[in-house]
Amino acid sequence: MSVRLLLVGGGRMGEALLGGMLAAGREPSELAVAEVSGARRTELADRYPGVQVVASPVAAEGVVLATKPDGIAAAVTASVQAGASRLLSVAAGITCAAMEAAAGGSTAVVRAMPNTPALVGAGVTAIAPGSTAGEEDLAWAEEILSAVGVVVRVKETQLDAVTGVSGSGPAYVFLVAEALSDAGVLAGLTRDLANTLAFQTLLGSSQLLVQSADGPAELRAAVTSPGGTTAAGTRELERAGVRSAFLEAVMAATERARELGSA
Repeated sequence: MSVRLLLVGGGRMGEALLGGMLAAGREPSELAVAEVSGARRTELADRYPGVQVVASPVAAEGVVLATKPDGIAAAVTASVQAGASRLLSVAAGITCAAMEAAAGGSTAVVRAMPNTPALVGAGVTAIAPGSTAGEEDLAWAEEILSAVGVVVRVKETQLDAVTGVSGSGPAYVFLVAEALSDAGVLAGLTRDLANTLAFQTLLGSSQLLVQSADGPAELRAAVTSPGGTTAAGTRELERAGVRSAFLEAVMAATERARELGSA
């Protein structure tokens, strides 16, 4: 008997998707996870009773590929042989064409680029269709991925840029968090207090940015009084080339994603 959805790979992202779908109302009996590690299988089975946890792909209507990139080809082949008719991959750098070739037929393929905030249900994922994927396949992928955050549709040629902005973006934000906390300590605060102030400032600012009708430039201007403290601080950031550094970071990550995809 087939399940509605099989997750191939029970790592952090696979588990995030599993937990998100269960929280969104999916029945455990509809889901299965294929995981090669015996210890990890035991852990998942204990944590998610009712979900079928197996060592290799089983028959399923659809499959989410959440393995490491070097395991995708084998996962595609095994999933199709088990009867999958559509595939959703969250593996970085593996093109739709490569997965279609591994599938060896007309299997619909959707490629996705999630980011790590999906682990707490606050991710953003870009999806792109393969050559045989249609509207129903994209809607299916959106339903799955919306359980862990926001989903946007892009062309596959844009996924490298997506990687540079949102895929790698959390690391840039974490670096800012580190720097703000370190600066607080330098200014005389305890580490715990500096962390609380820095991290909550990032959280609140992000929520304000998402919920406000104003853009980042307008919101920044609203905080910046003429001749005030924020104006002085912002001047130093601009003098240090922080804006340019972010631009270069995104472009470098985008180019590296292209290189990995070509390889």
